[in-house]
Amino acid sequence: MTSLAACLRLARTDSVGPRTWRRLVERYQTPEAALDALPHLPARNGRTQLIPPSPAHIEAEIDATLKIGGQFLTLLDATYPPLLRACPDAPPVISVLGDASCLSKPGVGLVGARNASAHGVRLAESLATELAEAGLVVISGLARGIDRAAHMGALHRHGLTIAAIAGGLDCPYPRENAALHAEIAEKGVLVTEAPLGTTPTARHFPRRNRLIAGLGLGCVVVEAAPHSGTLITARLVVDYGRELFAVPGSPLDSRCRGSNNLLRQGAILTESVADILPNLPAIPACPEKNPPLFPTQTGPVQEGSVKKASTAQNQNKSAVQSAFSLPLPAPAERSGGAPVSPENVREKVLDLLSFTPIPVDDLVRHCQFSASTVLTVLTELELSGCVDSLPGGRIVLAAPHGKDG
Repeated sequence: MTSLAACLRLARTDSVGPRTWRRLVERYQTPEAALDALPHLPARNGRTQLIPPSPAHIEAEIDATLKIGGQFLTLLDATYPPLLRACPDAPPVISVLGDASCLSKPGVGLVGARNASAHGVRLAESLATELAEAGLVVISGLARGIDRAAHMGALHRHGLTIAAIAGGLDCPYPRENAALHAEIAEKGVLVTEAPLGTTPTARHFPRRNRLIAGLGLGCVVVEAAPHSGTLITARLVVDYGRELFAVPGSPLDSRCRGSNNLLRQGAILTESVADILPNLPAIPACPEKNPPLFPTQTGPVQEGSVKKASTAQNQNKSAVQSAFSLPLPAPAERSGGAPVSPENVREKVLDLLSFTPIPVDDLVRHCQFSASTVLTVLTELELSGCVDSLPGGRIVLAAPHGKDG
């Protein structure tokens, strides 16, 4: 079994989300070893035993993707997009169709309402054209409205564009964007976490939004209603310590209330590309060839607050690709002279957790065990459905019947 197949099998295993995948590979050194360890990991709270897809199923997915001209990038590859790698919940495997090198070039997200106004569409297309002319890749989600205008604006000046999609590479969505889907595959790049044949449903779009937020130096919001999917992308941008921009709109238009609220919370007011370029962080000239698997945590960010992220954004400007590597747990850690058993650590961790999120760093500090020991126990608790990981390096007790991510 190839390393790609092992990475993909582990990523396609139910209840193994991006953070859990990283912890397993960090702990067991290789995806093959992590797969071998799955049957021996605990399954509690009514969860079934962790069973990865068969090698034959994964090999069929790989062959079908290669047949249409696609390829895979894993977190173990040096060619994995460096900005996306810096996200704590970066997908362990992505499928790509088109020029994969676009994913590693500096870019800016541009997202907004599906039912956008004519004014919003014109402005989004104009901003995308200006960004392309400035040498930046335009990143969006290939949806109706603002997303479509963003891609069209970039292609208008023969610029590069990235379409992060919710379904498979062979499933254009919506259908009216099928021609644009094909054009981006030829002149830019399509990227997704989903396997071939996946028709997008509501649960797939937050993962698509994570790609948009993670691939760019920042993101511009053009028209967003309250509680819209666009605001999920905006929150992720803040969580990742990237710059958030918003175009002001009429207070009488419900499509602008969410984006106007982002401005009240500290997003950068944007009317032209001149408001964007000076606020983007510098890119390191020589990114690491073999970066560590675990990115630097920028600290927790309260949901819905843009101002709370200012410190993380400043850190991101100076070192957007910084990372750290966590040590493996010591075989016989002691606390106060007494041997520490996994049961002791697990009990202490569960005592400290609640349904209110807590930063992992705070949990480690209160536990008084080493970070590696606590992270090992958190991995097992997440696999068993006892806890959930959240953006910003936070952990929380899982709600009944919750789903790991």
